[in-house]
Amino acid sequence: MLPEPYRLRRRADFSETVRRGRRQGRRDLVVHAIEREQAELVVSFGGPRFGFVVSKAVGPAVIRHRVARRLRHICATLVDEVPAGADVVVRALPGAASASSQELDRQVRSGLARLGLVATARRPG
Repeated sequence: MLPEPYRLRRRADFSETVRRGRRQGRRDLVVHAIEREQAELVVSFGGPRFGFVVSKAVGPAVIRHRVARRLRHICATLVDEVPAGADVVVRALPGAASASSQELDRQVRSGLARLGLVATARRPG
């Protein structure tokens, strides 16, 4: 599970990341990211923060919550790899409902790698 300090909670933080950050689209999701030094919002916590947008287009509540849980788990494994000053918002597209956890992991890592936030898109091991 993704610990509380590593989660985006405020609407302003989501808006700042999506509007002013860079983005990388993948087949089943879009990764938005911004370095907090670039953001106007002052944040006291020093680690990367992750937020998730899983709309009704993805499916009914059970499916949306499953997708969100998978994304939280994936991002929990990335906490040590993503720079401390980064805010990341992962927006699930309708295809995320039928994608495997492994495929979602590959797409998140690929998007972050293209944004220059992780070294490689491949998971070690």
